[in-house]
Amino acid sequence: MPSSSRSNSEQQHPQYNTDKQVAMNLLAGEPTDYNIAELARLKMRYQDFPGAYDIQSDLDKAMKRWNLTEDALFEKTRELHQTTDIYRNVSGRGGEDWS
Repeated sequence: MPSSSRSNSEQQHPQYNTDKQVAMNLLAGEPTDYNIAELARLKMRYQDFPGAYDIQSDLDKAMKRWNLTEDALFEKTRELHQTTDIYRNVSGRGGEDWS
């Protein structure tokens, strides 16, 4: 029986394709305020999600590369959202997407 890169129990997230591109951009990018907010948004989206393990791994790699713990990431993101409208002037974003 041929092996599959996905297990039968792994789910496909409806935002997978878009989120994979964001994750790849985060890996290649710097820890700007926007990127930190995006990293936190995707960490929350995929927390306990039974699939998209490649995206979850990419997010963990970005956190490690930027020397952030999950607690520090979420603390910084809360500060950003309290003091700025992080998504206000982002082209192609119609507001926050926390789904």
